[in-house]
Amino acid sequence: MLNWDASDPSVPGDPLSISYRQPGVVLTDRHFTVPLDHGDPDGETIELYAREAVASDKAGQDLPWLVYLQGGPGFGANRFAGRQAWLDRALEDYRVLLLDQRGTGRSAPATRQTLPLRGGSAEQAGYLTRFRADSIVRDCEAIRTEVTGGAPWTVLGQSFGGFCAVSYLSTAPEGLSAAVITGGLPSLHAHADDVYRAAYPRIERKVAAHYARYPQDVERARRIADHLLTHDVVLPGGYRLTVEAFQSLGLMLGTSDGSHRLHYLLEDAFVRTPGGFDLSDAFQEEVQGLLSYAGHPLYALVHEAIYGQDARPTAWAAERVRTEFPQFDAAKAIAGDAPVLFTGETVHPWMFDTDPALRPLRETAELLAARTDWQPLYDPARLAVNEVPVAAAVYHDDMYVDTAHSLQTARAVRGLRTWVTDEFEHDGLRAGAPRVLDRLLALTRDEV
Repeated sequence: MLNWDASDPSVPGDPLSISYRQPGVVLTDRHFTVPLDHGDPDGETIELYAREAVASDKAGQDLPWLVYLQGGPGFGANRFAGRQAWLDRALEDYRVLLLDQRGTGRSAPATRQTLPLRGGSAEQAGYLTRFRADSIVRDCEAIRTEVTGGAPWTVLGQSFGGFCAVSYLSTAPEGLSAAVITGGLPSLHAHADDVYRAAYPRIERKVAAHYARYPQDVERARRIADHLLTHDVVLPGGYRLTVEAFQSLGLMLGTSDGSHRLHYLLEDAFVRTPGGFDLSDAFQEEVQGLLSYAGHPLYALVHEAIYGQDARPTAWAAERVRTEFPQFDAAKAIAGDAPVLFTGETVHPWMFDTDPALRPLRETAELLAARTDWQPLYDPARLAVNEVPVAAAVYHDDMYVDTAHSLQTARAVRGLRTWVTDEFEHDGLRAGAPRVLDRLLALTRDEV
């Protein structure tokens, strides 16, 4: 039997570095130690994890590096099997570092299980203020010299990873040879309130498009919402399925196949039982997996904090702004003959009541929402004189990131080249790979 200290965040017996193979690729586990607070380099440290990937036939070559920053916040880097998706194109030119950003994956994960190690809610909230784009960029710079020998690298930022890339261009452009951004050009100035005032009409358009494609889903959604308004439904894993939680399944509508997946979910919602119609076990099980934040609680905790850049609190912006759009009130829709509107890409305080993975963190989330000392994440003056080649895919009606905000930022970054397309949704890097990455790399090289 192994004896180990449960307070030690490292995995017992986990090697510092090990290489292994998958079809067409050699992978190496990489571990790094960085300051928790980069402003206090001699203080507490945390451990970061990344997976290095190189094409099998190029493993011995001296290749330039590409560091990948996943979307979120709160998600670890992709766990590919071989040369899947965009990685296949990247491995033609680069060694790739798939970095688990701090708080995600194997990099000091921040969850209901680990955060109590910090102390109470106040200590947890203070700790999480160091898990935004500015700290992630400084992590990248702290490990870059060890990884590349000091050479600059290319950053590929998907969604929130793109926010981090813009922060990188603002604070440490000397570390970059190029920046490639997909669905992740943030507003440089907008408060969270502005972000969600732009978001709700965009979400409504996505819902309208879904109902136009699947008109039978209008009545299906109304029937499910009516059931939830009159029944207390607790899913198998303990998640309380309220009507607001059901509406949040609209998050699916921002991806290439999300409308189709939502349709198939709704059509299997009810089953006849001896007591009448009830929500089917299959429906409940799938919804539990879609709504639970157990695998990525950091998303819920710091999602609005990624927009904090001054003394104004975020103060549950998505919840407050939603009241300005009464058409999203499901009870009113059911009372009349209106369709039930889904929501998405929004975090609400009720999630910390419905989700057992978030309930212990409610007070921590409240403290973060009330915080008034957020620091700027972007430097417009420095971006205006940018010299790093930058290319960004901007999706024409991206549900998750406002297109108008993205284009405004694109104009503010010197030399940034955009590819505006309605061919893809927010997950274009996955759905359109390797074509999306190939085009963006070509733009950074002035090849198109």
